[in-house]
Parts: sequence; C-alpha cells; structure tokens
Amino acid sequence: MPPLRACALALSLAMASIIPACPSHAADATPPAPAPAVPAPPPIPGVEGKPLTIMPIGDSITQGSGGFYVYRYPLMEKLRAAGYNVQYVGSQTTGTPKNAPLGVLPHEGRGGNSVHDIRKKFEDGYRAFPADIVLIHVGHNQDAANNPVPRMVESTHAIIAKVREINPKVTVLVAQVITSGKLPKYEYIPEYNREVAKLGAELNTKEQPVIVVDMADGWDWQTDTVGDKVHPSKAGGEKMAQKWYDALVKILPPPQGKPAAPPSAP
Repeated sequence: MPPLRACALALSLAMASIIPACPSHAADATPPAPAPAVPAPPPIPGVEGKPLTIMPIGDSITQGSGGFYVYRYPLMEKLRAAGYNVQYVGSQTTGTPKNAPLGVLPHEGRGGNSVHDIRKKFEDGYRAFPADIVLIHVGHNQDAANNPVPRMVESTHAIIAKVREINPKVTVLVAQVITSGKLPKYEYIPEYNREVAKLGAELNTKEQPVIVVDMADGWDWQTDTVGDKVHPSKAGGEKMAQKWYDALVKILPPPQGKPAAPPSAP
C-alpha cells in the first residue's frame, strides 16, 4: 500500500475511535412519563388522649329514623371495635335507633333537605363543632325532571369550600351517593355521581384532602333499601358503614392500645 494511502487509512480509523456514533432516534421514542398524581393524604395527626372528631353531613340517609337503618351507628361500632379514638360531633341528635347501644350520636343530617338546603343550614353546626373530618352524603330530594345536577354540584362545592374556610385543616370525604329504585325521580343520580368524582379530583390536595367515596359501587336498591326504594335497609346501612370505614382507616392515625370490645347487643 502506498505510504500516503496508508496514512489516510490510519487517520480514518483513529477518528472513528474517538468520534461517537450518532445517537439512534429509536432510543428517544420512549413514552412520556405520566403526570404525577396527587399524593395520598398522610394520616391525620392526632393528639394523644383527645379523640378526632367526625361530622356526618347529609339528609335523612345521614339523620336516620325508626323506619330504616342509618350508617352512623355501625360505622362508629367498627371504629371503636378497632380501637380508634374518634367521636361524632354536630348540632343534631335526631334519628337515634331505639335501644341503640352507643346512645345518641350527633350529626348534621336533616331529613327531606336537598343539597341546597343543607348548604344553607349546616354552617352554624360546623362553626360550633369544626370537626377534623366531615362525611358528606348529599344528593337526594331532587327530581330528574328539573335537570338538577349543575346546581347540585355547585352547592356540593360550596359545602366543601365552607368547611375548608372554617377549618383549613379539615379532611373531606364526599360520597358518590347511593342509587335508588324510585324512578324516574332519581334518574339523575348516576350523572351527579360522575360530577362528584370530577369535583373531588379537582379539589383534592395534600394539604386539604378531598376523598371521594363511591357508595354507588356494589349498591343494589332491591336488597339495600327499604320499601320506599330510597333509604337503606339493614344490609344497606352496613354496606355504607363499611365504605366509610375503609376510607377512614387510610387517614386515621393508628389505634392506640388494644382494640375496644364491640358493644354488646341490648
């Protein structure tokens, strides 16, 4: 090989060894990382010896009556049996089941009230008892014929905004409400529930959690309501209590000491 050609070849090989190959565009074809989700809320800090307070807010499904089963009682039984130091607060004491082992459990439930009525009436009770946690189950006592959902969502948002204003450290659990066999009156409930899910996602932050609890999932009005096809039967009340319980144990501080024994039957 002539000396000049040999030198050129040697130079080409040397350059190839120090100049990296062009990167492949295929390596850049990785899918974009998903948008970060809002982190799950940390457990609520408790004060030793002082119970965390819970306020149930709603209509007759929260208030209860002698004619159907209200979730508030089995929920508190589950929480106390597991050893959680909690108590209900509120300005209302009606709807206590006869011979209830736990006695009167306060709340902010008002039978026959729409979400708009509740929006107007609950504030004084919450100012008097600014609970650490609120359980909101609102959405009945409307009529599908009136296209009620847009205003209902507005009032639900207003309730959440007001509890946050009064207590910036509050944790909100808002329900996608139980469905009903009383049709066509309650045909709007699935639409309202979809909007509640969107509202909860929009409002949820790490500092001010809003947790959506899907009460409609697995609900069967034929077995879970009484004869009026609206209010919970015993099975329905237990089912609602379990849904709230499952959501609460994710945010409550761990129980201290041994779990309390469940209350005995009267």
